[in-house]
Amino acid sequence: MVKKQSGFTLIELIAVIVILGILAATAVPKFVDLSDAAETATARNIAGSIESSSALNHAVDIAVEASLTSETFEVIDDCEDGALLLTGGLPTGYTITAAAVADKATVSCNLVYNSTSYPFNVIGTR
Repeated sequence: MVKKQSGFTLIELIAVIVILGILAATAVPKFVDLSDAAETATARNIAGSIESSSALNHAVDIAVEASLTSETFEVIDDCEDGALLLTGGLPTGYTITAAAVADKATVSCNLVYNSTSYPFNVIGTR
């Protein structure tokens, strides 16, 4: 009885390697450019954090005025004061455009990183 050998031929192995190469070539560019998307997401997160903490700060201000609490709040009279609401302050490389904020008024501000602006709102407290 003669045993027949089974396995892949050289042509089949080369075809599989070529197909894997094509798949890798189409997938790599999607992963290479993720740093820009990560920077954008980080800046939007920081802007959102300032906006959320500004709303919470405003709520504490209202509660203090109504004598419901004795907690302290940050005085916000400029867009740049929004950075005071972040634990650890504003990260390096980010700036906030200066704009006056009246008491209890909502003002649209901009967080700037790498010449790109990310809008957020701040509510003034005094």
